[in-house]
Amino acid sequence: MGGCFSKPKPVELKIEVVLPEKDRGKEELSTGSRGSPRAYQGNGAARHFHADERLPTAHPYPGAQDCVEAAVCHVKDLENGQMREVELGWGKVLLVKDNGELHALGHKCPHYGAPLVKGVLSRGRVRCPWHGACFNVSTGDLEDFPGLDSLHKFQVKIEKEKVYIRASKQALQLQRRTKVMATCISPSAGYSGSTNVLIVGAGAAGLVCAETLRQEGFSDRIVLCTLDRHLPYDRPKLSKSLDAQPEQLALRPKEFFRAHGIEVLTEAQVVTVDVRNKKAVFKDGFKLEYSKLLLAPGSSPKTLSCKGKDVENVFTIRTPEDANRVVRLARGRNAVVVGAGFLGMEVAAYLTEKAHSVSVVEVEETPFRRFLGERVGHTLMKMFENNRVKFYMQTEVSELRAQEGKLKEVVLKSSKVVRADVCVVGIGAVPATGFLRQSGISLDSRGFIPVNKMMQTNIPGVFAAGDAVTFPLAWRNNRKVNIPHWQMAHAQGRVAAQNMLAQEAEISTVPFLWTAMFGKSLRYAGYGEGFDDVIIQGDLDELKFVAFYTKGDEVISVASMNYDPIVSKVAEVLASGRTIRKREVETGDMSWLTGKGS
Repeated sequence: MGGCFSKPKPVELKIEVVLPEKDRGKEELSTGSRGSPRAYQGNGAARHFHADERLPTAHPYPGAQDCVEAAVCHVKDLENGQMREVELGWGKVLLVKDNGELHALGHKCPHYGAPLVKGVLSRGRVRCPWHGACFNVSTGDLEDFPGLDSLHKFQVKIEKEKVYIRASKQALQLQRRTKVMATCISPSAGYSGSTNVLIVGAGAAGLVCAETLRQEGFSDRIVLCTLDRHLPYDRPKLSKSLDAQPEQLALRPKEFFRAHGIEVLTEAQVVTVDVRNKKAVFKDGFKLEYSKLLLAPGSSPKTLSCKGKDVENVFTIRTPEDANRVVRLARGRNAVVVGAGFLGMEVAAYLTEKAHSVSVVEVEETPFRRFLGERVGHTLMKMFENNRVKFYMQTEVSELRAQEGKLKEVVLKSSKVVRADVCVVGIGAVPATGFLRQSGISLDSRGFIPVNKMMQTNIPGVFAAGDAVTFPLAWRNNRKVNIPHWQMAHAQGRVAAQNMLAQEAEISTVPFLWTAMFGKSLRYAGYGEGFDDVIIQGDLDELKFVAFYTKGDEVISVASMNYDPIVSKVAEVLASGRTIRKREVETGDMSWLTGKGS
């Protein structure tokens, strides 16, 4: 945005409704009223926000005093395909030379603040080195996920072989730009019985769908409903930082939903969907008609079915309240984690600093085995053991024993007894689609909602996205897959919104995920189901490695630790449609990957 050379168009009044990071935490989120699921009504009535009611944003016409302009380097300092971070008075800017043209953008990824200069420049976009989000270098727009915001684009001019950048101070400080969005002008909004778009589930898929509709100029009513008592939040953070408070996890502040007329019904459960009459029925009897429906209900965690399964202090982690209680109960006590997948291992890593002891129980012989293979799994297990985590592998829980109703011991099938004051269960999840069984919307044998590349279900006008769907994965020969990851939910939410608006978009994202344990990040891209070999470069013991998962002679996924930006590089190569052959990664010559962007 940073339009300082010329006056921006008046519509720019809508630009920033994002609070700076430090102020976000101050947003109190719950409305206090817990009675009705409709306690939180965005701008329920069709009333418009006047300019003075909006969030205080910078003056829409930044004058010279709001801008900073300076020479940042010499034209010859940058080769084609190169990026560099340059200082500009109030902050830093990412300078990119792509196809002979210079572009100046925000230098940090708005998702978690990664330095984009360490990312990958390819095909006119820069990909974040940490989590794979992609930004168009010509516009700064977010093109692939995770995250919700785009980059500011700054003005570049060349005079006497010097490169000058001009930017507004506010943009330099904010480091994120929320796309201009339409507001709700629907006259029917006052009549609560009908909505144009109903979104069931307010995770990443639901929120991105709502935001995309507004970004594309849709100004009719949007209702987002969630079982949660909170506005949409960053659920993957729960298991990585169990102490996090709801307001620290919020994806958008309360004002955002108001300003853009996205109504959120909290603690609202849809119990049936009547596709013939286009109506959703809620648990409290409230009925809502819709024209278009997005189903993004996510999944429900599996629970233990052993003896004593109802004793107190046994948790699955779904909400900030669950996570906070686990930390409180684990402090200085004995914690047991059942399941050595992502959630279980992240929780175990977080609790080592807090608990007296942490034990992990797992059916497989190594953690992450199906996902990361034997060798990488074993390496990570060693890292945990060095941090005093005890593993009980190839066994299951046979009984939870209580004392005065509260958990005291976990008995294993191997007949070992482990002391436990708190237990976290992370043994997988099932799609939360029970409410659709009689609806006529088709579900597969496991309860997933099958969709096509446009995220459409078998019922016209009904779309689905997120953890509860199976969809055709373009670069794996359209194999129908379920990928329950944060980044994928974002991408599917956007495609669903585009197709509600008849834009004929198709899902083509390369899956990207990450985990963080003991301050170390593991990144992963691709879809590795059914790999038959793992080729490892680097040093597993030093936790500096890259693992390529192959099937036949093709690389289908990659994982790395302390090897950025290689996973983003591989994701970019796969996204470009190129196949990576096994022999290319067996040689150990990584120049094709670590060289400059293609």
